[in-house]
Amino acid sequence: MYSTLDQKYQRIQQELMVGAIALGGVFLIGTFWYCFIEGWSWEDAAYMTVITLATVGYGETHPLGSRGRLFTIALILMGVINIGYIVNRFTEAVIQGYFQEGIRLRQQRRLMESLSGHYIICGFSRTGRQIAKEFRAEGVSFVVIDADVESVQRAQSEGYTAFQGDATLDDTLLKVGVERAICIVAALPSDAENLYIVLSVKTLNPGIRAIARASTEEALKKLQRGGADAVISPYITGGKRMAAAALRPQVLDFVDGILTGADRQLYMEEFLLDPTVCPFVGQSLQKAKLRSQSGALVLAIRRGDGALIGGPTGDTVLMPQDTLICMGTAEQLRSLNQILGPINSQQLRRPKNS
Repeated sequence: MYSTLDQKYQRIQQELMVGAIALGGVFLIGTFWYCFIEGWSWEDAAYMTVITLATVGYGETHPLGSRGRLFTIALILMGVINIGYIVNRFTEAVIQGYFQEGIRLRQQRRLMESLSGHYIICGFSRTGRQIAKEFRAEGVSFVVIDADVESVQRAQSEGYTAFQGDATLDDTLLKVGVERAICIVAALPSDAENLYIVLSVKTLNPGIRAIARASTEEALKKLQRGGADAVISPYITGGKRMAAAALRPQVLDFVDGILTGADRQLYMEEFLLDPTVCPFVGQSLQKAKLRSQSGALVLAIRRGDGALIGGPTGDTVLMPQDTLICMGTAEQLRSLNQILGPINSQQLRRPKNS
């Protein structure tokens, strides 16, 4: 978002500061001269310096000799040069909009610093834009990183929070609050850069969930070895979905309808059972009566050791650190969230208009 613009804004600030310091130095030189060389009082010396630098045309406070008048001429020239420099820098800043940009950058920094529990999208290409649309539909807080100025401007024009920078650099990731984020999506076109991002974020925030894009099967394996929690290959996934659309079109339409889009009636959500707040840990599904209380359907359970139980029966016992994969309407899932604790359900990411 602001690496290049920020540098220009800081340069203007520095130049204006240098001009102000130089003008202050000229004022002190003039005051000291009139006070110590001419023998005037501090008040008269400061007054004479000010009216000289301001070129207001007042007469001499006290009569000056040849030496004093030569110094006054030099003082006027130094003052005019410094004031002209400051006016030039200030005019450029106003014309170029650096002051307005500086205000926007400070607001953007405060926004970045306030982000917590958010998502990070690295890259705003076709893949990144689609991810951003889905995140917006889900109503989650996220920020986009891209090194290309035009991509950042496009993201901002679409209403997204965007940051211009190299996502492979630790400094860039820290500026978007990677240590406070819950998930990062590495969607850059380069597999090597995506791998570098995964390695960096896992060092800065070991608990973050890292999703990476891979162009080849070899890159997919390397990203998995590098620590990515999930690796998606657009070509492999696209091929599988096209095959499913050909063989099981109604199933695919149903799954798409509950996974994506803003006009859904049914949703899928995951709930991580925390034994400290969930009252049903250790009970069977039949005894917990989650379906009758909330209306939501438990489709599967992922055990803490990674084992997946698909279509759990009423005798299935809920264990600590289980992840329940449930389906229902937005209200049913919110009700289930309250029944279970509430617990970590990623804040039930429902569209704002649902």
